[in-house]
Amino acid sequence: MEHLSQTQTVDAAIRSRMSVRAFTGQAVPRADIEAILDVASRAPSGTNCQPWRVYVLQGSSRDSLVAQVCAAHDAIRADPSVAQSYREEYDYYPEKWVSPYIDRRRENGWGLYGLLGIGKGDKDKMHAQHQRNYRFFDAPVGLMFTIDRVMGRGSLVDYGAFMQSIMVAARGRGLHTCPQAAWNGFAKIIMPHIGAGEGEMLVCGMALGYADADALVNGFVTPRVPVAEFTRWLDG
Repeated sequence: MEHLSQTQTVDAAIRSRMSVRAFTGQAVPRADIEAILDVASRAPSGTNCQPWRVYVLQGSSRDSLVAQVCAAHDAIRADPSVAQSYREEYDYYPEKWVSPYIDRRRENGWGLYGLLGIGKGDKDKMHAQHQRNYRFFDAPVGLMFTIDRVMGRGSLVDYGAFMQSIMVAARGRGLHTCPQAAWNGFAKIIMPHIGAGEGEMLVCGMALGYADADALVNGFVTPRVPVAEFTRWLDG
């Protein structure tokens, strides 16, 4: 095998990271999970606050949470008014979408659904695909991330660096991930289940495991805008 330079190795880990939506049932050794979290703990944070708390769900604990949240998701579909009982503690998405963000969101959503053969009117298929989130896309490991409510917005910036470090460290071990804000609305089920304290707030979840290489959904590649589109050079 061709020896890769340090630059190539790091770049390959970042570029090969993707939101995997179908995992195999292959177990992930605890030692690998601990090593990933240990490496990620080197992520920067303001005044070294290290605001992250991680809950690792496997086995029956994972399966029980999946069952509870899937049941709540089904209940909302049967009676939309039930959704009022499930609220996110912070706004992950904007209250009002504008271009170019709404355009990218639509491109992403319909690109994924198009690949899976889900049309705009296929409500049953949409519901089933959305519920895949609450099954961790069959990954054997689910991660839940929380933060103390006393922390400021900057700590969520720190959290992003921490989570990216987890995802890149996972790639270095042949693993894949899918960060998931979809769990946030079900915090009142999740937080007691994981034993989180009253002062904690759910940031998001993440699936961790080995990607199913044969799954059609994992062939979906999201586009990125070129550097020139989001960068302004101030040279003089």
